[in-house]
Parts: sequence; structure tokens; C-alpha cells
Amino acid sequence: MKYSRRDAKAHSRKHMRGIWAAAATPFKRDTLAIDEDGLRRNIRHWLDDLGIDGLFIAGKQGEFFSMSLDERKRVMQIAVEEARATRGRTPQTIMSASDQNLDTVIELAQYAQQIGGDYIVVHAPTLHFHDAHDECVMEYYKYISSKVDIGMALWSHPDNGFLMSPQLCSRLADIENVVAIKYSVPRDMYVELTRLAGDRILVSTASEKEWLDNILELGWQLYLCSSPPYTLQTKADLRMREYTDLAFAGKAAEAKAVWESLQPVRHAISRTKPKEKPYAHQKYWQELLGQVGGPVRRPLLELTDAEKAATRAAFETCGLQLSGSATAAAAE
Repeated sequence: MKYSRRDAKAHSRKHMRGIWAAAATPFKRDTLAIDEDGLRRNIRHWLDDLGIDGLFIAGKQGEFFSMSLDERKRVMQIAVEEARATRGRTPQTIMSASDQNLDTVIELAQYAQQIGGDYIVVHAPTLHFHDAHDECVMEYYKYISSKVDIGMALWSHPDNGFLMSPQLCSRLADIENVVAIKYSVPRDMYVELTRLAGDRILVSTASEKEWLDNILELGWQLYLCSSPPYTLQTKADLRMREYTDLAFAGKAAEAKAVWESLQPVRHAISRTKPKEKPYAHQKYWQELLGQVGGPVRRPLLELTDAEKAATRAAFETCGLQLSGSATAAAAE
């Protein structure tokens, strides 16, 4: 590890910054095995061409729920290898150890620490037949913390059937190696958590649409994370990077203008994404961008030919640049 357990919070405050993307896992069309070459190619593009600061590995976006334990470990290993090979800088990794089986959580967390991952993330457990959750969740994270020294991010989202309150998250922020939270909740909740515990935990949410306001209004330093860093950007069109850096530099008006120029891209994605097929839609969009997408695994559904055609038509007219000057194109 690059830091000690007692230094986890200070290390994250210094290094856990900027744009972090949740990595999709490409699978081969014939066998549905992990496309390791494709994953490496994507990671190289994301880190070298797009300048993404960190990668969230083997999470929901990566379809961890359809992968074996060995496959999840293999994806983690590949990410660490590629991050270390990045030219001229040291992007970071956060490994998802989320699972309903606690032994699996611990095994993945310890593996991430062993291979040199920078952090882990663990989503709150799904608790059946519960009317109250706080003490169960508190003991859950305390136990995981006791088994590793690596910095841990919390994750609360509606899929668990409940949302951790800002007050509970503030209590969890006192755990020594809890460093961040991906807080997929309404804005008033993450604003309150930032007020309560922003000095002890890095608060973030996955909404790219809210990222700019959260920098300017809440002083956030971390986008943790979803797919927009590599679905809204190309090597020739780095507008998410651009508005982020402008906002960090205090140039609010310029940042807002660049953010606004991405609205046609956001709309193209949202209006063509079937509600029951977000994974397949994203992977097809990646293919249109020249990335490796590939199929999804069951129980997820593939796009129909008609859905692909509609997505392709929206892509071709959204203004996202595959080559040339994105700034000039956005101004036209």
C-alpha cells in the first residue's frame, strides 16, 4: 500500500481527486468470457487519451453480479497493471468488494490490498425484513474495516432497498480507514452529509449532470463515478475534463458554458436508452466511439436492431467529435 491505515484519510484527501470512471467489463461475443485484450485497450484509452484520474473496477457498471470470484479478481489485476503502465502520471484504482456474502467481500477487499489497489468500495448490505438498518450497517462496515488497512469508500444506493441517512454516514466517517462515499441519493441528502462530515469523508455522487454544481457550490474534489467520463468524451473532445478543470480553477462562467455545450450529447444518450437495457445501450455507445463494448451477460438484455439504429442516428447528430477540434465544433 502507498499509505498506512492511520494515514488513509489524509492520503485520500490529497490524491483522491478529479474524474473517476466506473469501468464496464467487455465480454467476448462467442463465449461471453472476459475480453481481456479489449479491457486493456479500453483502460489505455481512458487513462492515456481521456486523462481519467481513477477507475472504479468490477462494480455494478462492470456487471460484477454476473462474474465469478476469480473473474472479479482478474479484472482487478488487469486494472492495476494498466494503471501502473500509464504514461507520465499515476492514475488510481478503487476496487469493488461489494457482495451479499460477507466472506466474498473480505476476500476481495484483502485481494485488492494485496495487489496494490488504491482503495476499495463496498455498498451497503441488502437487509431483508428490516424496518431499521443503522446498527446493522454500522457493525457491517466496522467489521470489514477491521479486516483490512486499505482505504474504504461507502456506497449507498436505492438498489439496497433503503438509503443510509446523512447522520449514519457521518457516524461511519469516524471509522479510521473510511475515506469516501459514493452517495447515490437525492441532492438534499448529500448536501447535508457534506455539511456534517465533509471534513472527514470525501462525498460524491454518480450524476454527471450535478458534478459541476457540486464543485462550485459544495467544494467537491471527486467525481466517483459512472460511465460519462468515457461516454461523453473522446480523444478529440474532452469537454468534461475541460469544464472540470475550469471549475477547479474558479472559472465558473467558462465552466458552465462548456458544461452546457454537452447537453445535446446527454440528450442523445438519455432519449435512446431503453429503460430495461442501460448496460447494452452503454456498450453499444462505446462501440460507436471506437471502444470495446461487446455483449452483456444474462439476465441483462441486448438491444434490438431498431434500438441500435435509433442510437446510432442520435450519436451521429449529437455533436460529439471523434476527430478535429471539439471546442470549435461546439461553438458552431
